[in-house]
Amino acid sequence: MAKTRLNSSAETGRILSDLKKKIYRPVYLLMGEEPYFIDMVSDYMASHILTEEERSFNQLILYGKDISAVQLIETARRFPMMSAQQVIIVREAQQMKDIDLLEVYAKAPMPSTILAICYKGKTVDKRKGFYKTVSKAGEVLETAQLYDNEVAAWVTAHLKEKQGTIDATAGAILVEYLGNDLSKIAHELDKLLTLLPENNKHITREHIERNIGISRDYNVFELNKAISQRNAQKVFRIVQHFAKNPNDNPIVVTLGALFTHFLKVLKFHLLKRNYQGANPPPGEAAALLGVNPYFVRDYEEAARNYPSAKTAEVISLLREYDMRSKGRNNGAADHGELLRELAAKILY
Repeated sequence: MAKTRLNSSAETGRILSDLKKKIYRPVYLLMGEEPYFIDMVSDYMASHILTEEERSFNQLILYGKDISAVQLIETARRFPMMSAQQVIIVREAQQMKDIDLLEVYAKAPMPSTILAICYKGKTVDKRKGFYKTVSKAGEVLETAQLYDNEVAAWVTAHLKEKQGTIDATAGAILVEYLGNDLSKIAHELDKLLTLLPENNKHITREHIERNIGISRDYNVFELNKAISQRNAQKVFRIVQHFAKNPNDNPIVVTLGALFTHFLKVLKFHLLKRNYQGANPPPGEAAALLGVNPYFVRDYEEAARNYPSAKTAEVISLLREYDMRSKGRNNGAADHGELLRELAAKILY
């Protein structure tokens, strides 16, 4: 059965565990918004089910735009050559116009064929027979992009599987910089792990800054912190750097990070109301905000410097400047000028 988004990572792990035990299903439907989990399963299948010698004759990587359902069914019903199984992986299956016709094959799949349908960016129509049949006779993995507040926990879990760890600050900078693109984050983490000694796979802020190209002093993490502290000198120094290096610091990323930050500040204010204006317990605040408890004190400081009314005003300003950065009611201001103007309105 297809699982909800909250189980995407766990379900991926379960399917991979079965594959490692050589427990195979005849048809796999790997679908949804998060391509990372889909690629994890299909890449493992491509690399591990058959031996290198068997792959030459019995493994096919096909693409949805190049094959019809009828052609795929004919291919899947062939017998393997000098092997007990054949593996067929259909990438970009969302481009198949007649994918629902695969219901015919899913009802009576070839026992010696392992067919993986990689349907990225969306899900198939769950009301139709193809989905229902695969759900019963095969394996369905439904994925969704993680929410921003779930990515830090995913980073920790990903590193734990590889016997690695990461500083809370380093993890926060990485997530601020790369967002919720799990493929990109995993690539950078794996690259860092290869650079570390075998006996110390602990990633620090210095490793992030030195190897991923994130400036130590000029990044959105430091900008959020400086604005929270109302440190005008530091804010304008960072903004000026962003204005001079727009390709490395696109305004859409900066505004997105600021918007997420102030939404959390607003949530912190709402939580304080439950405690008659006092700061809530760090653990409860961390759970609500989706941050490491280490960073709760940053939101306590931001809430002191930005009362709830001012916080709401800042969120409104960020929406306005997001539209202006896209050309609406902007006049002749470039992105650097917009950032400087926005920073002044936030601080004063």
